Amino acid sequence: MSAVAVGALVTLLILAKWAAQLRLERLNSCHVLAHAGAVPEAFRGVVDDATYAKSVQYTLAKGRLDQIQVTYNSAVLLLVLFCGVLPWGFHTFAHGLGGSAWAMAAFLFATGIVLSLPGLPLEWYDQFRLEDRFGFNTTTQKLWWMDRLKGLLLAIVLGYPLLVLVLKLVEWTGAGWWLWAWGALLGFQLLMVVLAPVLILPLFNKFTPLPEGSLRERLLKLADQTRFRARSIQVMDGSKRSRHSNAFFTGFGGFRKIVLFDTLIQQLAEPELAAVLAHEIGHFKKKHIPKTLVASALGSLAGLYLVALLAKQQWFYHSFGFEPGSIVPALLLFGLLSGVVTFWFSPVAHWWSRRYEYQADAFAAQIMAEPDSLIGALRKLNEKNLSNLTPHPLYSGFYYSHPTLLEREQALAGGMSG
Repeated sequence: MSAVAVGALVTLLILAKWAAQLRLERLNSCHVLAHAGAVPEAFRGVVDDATYAKSVQYTLAKGRLDQIQVTYNSAVLLLVLFCGVLPWGFHTFAHGLGGSAWAMAAFLFATGIVLSLPGLPLEWYDQFRLEDRFGFNTTTQKLWWMDRLKGLLLAIVLGYPLLVLVLKLVEWTGAGWWLWAWGALLGFQLLMVVLAPVLILPLFNKFTPLPEGSLRERLLKLADQTRFRARSIQVMDGSKRSRHSNAFFTGFGGFRKIVLFDTLIQQLAEPELAAVLAHEIGHFKKKHIPKTLVASALGSLAGLYLVALLAKQQWFYHSFGFEPGSIVPALLLFGLLSGVVTFWFSPVAHWWSRRYEYQADAFAAQIMAEPDSLIGALRKLNEKNLSNLTPHPLYSGFYYSHPTLLEREQALAGGMSG
């Protein structure tokens, strides 16, 4: 393939994704506006008129910002790919620091940092203007910047050595490097599943044991009933950043712990909190987490194999101004372009994810012996988070990993009646 043809094809793919994302945002906005009058029949009694109107405005505002971000990110990607800055940076690093794995990992790392900088202004606006306008932002400028500094330091401590290891494996193992690199990445991922709750999450949030009382007793009883062994039930101070809420469990085996956002405890009644926990336990019992890890591992394996194939093609390097001979440009270009292709497969991934959510919901309703507690929790969470209650079906297919409130209620009602 000629460099011109590859450049044209890549440009077309980027523009196709950009156009599709803009179209999806507009479809969703029009669909929301079509239901923006009175509260739809299905949600009367779930949200009041004022909250529903605010959720519509929040959805529209997020959609407008997303359109700006999509356009901005696409323009930056096209500029970076075809203005010659990447080959110049690679040549500069290689000339100044040499071609060692340490130097080339530094190039990839530095490039990743530089490419993250253009997105910071829009991220800042999202947090301190849009989220603040709708009453969600509770973080401070200092904390926001500290989060990013901590993330950078963690990337240096963990990500940079991992990059060096991958490049060393390329040197040591030859043509089969991609299989060895995959093994190293998989091992690192599994190690982080164990260590992140203990070493990384506490760097960003404070975790305290759930106080003694009826809620703790109820949740521990539920854990015993479902034979879900957890080291502890902890409360995370999510309210110091946002009024959005969540619950999750982390770790494996004896390191597993249940985590509730403090905002979630404030928003839900005890039976509803128990239903949310039952839903999370449902993911564990249905083995959704290991299945997701396996799917992710297979995706990584396929990606690394594709990088190995592209690294053998001179036309791939020449199309973006690089000279063949090093695996580093192939890794960089693949990282930049992979999202252009995987975007079109997101409806399949989200369909799979929604299947898991339905299964976890059904498990929770079965354990609670009724669906009302979970339905009540879902209604409150959608109300408090100003969730879009009427998304366009095509938009939700591309962007929603969870079913909508109405879909979940219908499935729960149908499951119990069946």
